[in-house]
Amino acid sequence: MDERDVDKKENNASLNKKNKSYNGFFKKLYYSIIKIERYPEMAAEGLPKAISYLIKLIAIFAVISCLGTIYQLNNLLKEGVEYLKESFPEFSYQDGTLKVESNEALIYEETPQFGKVIVDTIEENEEKINEYINEITDAGDGAIILKNRIIIKTQSVMGTANYNYQEIFGQIGLNSFNKQDVINFINSFQIINLYINVFIMIFIYTFVIYFFNILTYIVFISLFGCIANIITKLRMRYVAIFNMAVYSITLSTILYIIYLGINIFIPFTIKYFEPMYISVATIYLIAAIFILKSDAIRKQMEIIKIQEVQKQIREEITENKGKNEDKEKDKNKDTGKKDEETEDKKDNKKKKKEKNEDAGEGTCNDLL
Repeated sequence: MDERDVDKKENNASLNKKNKSYNGFFKKLYYSIIKIERYPEMAAEGLPKAISYLIKLIAIFAVISCLGTIYQLNNLLKEGVEYLKESFPEFSYQDGTLKVESNEALIYEETPQFGKVIVDTIEENEEKINEYINEITDAGDGAIILKNRIIIKTQSVMGTANYNYQEIFGQIGLNSFNKQDVINFINSFQIINLYINVFIMIFIYTFVIYFFNILTYIVFISLFGCIANIITKLRMRYVAIFNMAVYSITLSTILYIIYLGINIFIPFTIKYFEPMYISVATIYLIAAIFILKSDAIRKQMEIIKIQEVQKQIREEITENKGKNEDKEKDKNKDTGKKDEETEDKKDNKKKKKEKNEDAGEGTCNDLL
């Protein structure tokens, strides 16, 4: 096998290992809260991965919200049985319509589980119903029991939730009942079917409503990310900023889940929770962008240092090359001088020889 193929396989393996490190939901959850510097890498995985992460996060939130509602409903029914027997007026349900035998609205300011509860099966005027909605919204938690539906406001849902009686009771085969039937039903095992159906309905409603709510928050938060992007001159695409905004909202959602869980057992209201929710996520996103900018500056400085070192090396090589050329020239000059001296010596020897020969001839001539 060629060495290039081996290196290519090793590079691919390391790249796949790096990509797999972000595939786990809980690992992304951890990185989103603790390691803000990983936001760019997770955002680079693309929009589908970010939306998938968001869906899982909201699903967890919806499940906890549903469990909390079921818990509250169970406690309410247990506490409400005695009240139904002793104090609550007679009522009946027939084919989607609830009728309470009372000539005026019944208002309970503080119930243990649902806060303010308003019972009015006569009123059909939407303006009056909107007044009821405003009342339970101001109270924080509440429920409005009307002729054909129930409206619930809880801390887990932004806004109110509407549940039609036919949808709730039709799924468990209930077309009619009265006060005594309800008491008997609460005390039987059939109540489990009601809990299951309520869980499914609340899960779907909470998931859809909160998904669109949080998308709105993410778009809003990403606008601050765009401003930070302009300030830092990073030139990121909007989809990358949006993906980072998805991960930045993690801590806010976790805090919301904790707030919801505590609120199940200890009802209380944080007045400015929504602005805090958005502020925490915005701070996370802006921090991630500035960290990315600082990393870019650091890498740029490293590149500049590398270029300077390379420049110094090139200058040293050029200088050494020049010195070597000068030495070579000097060497060649010395060699030339030596050659000239050798030639001069040869010429002197030749001349001396010729002179001796001439002297010899002269001597011979004298002898002759």
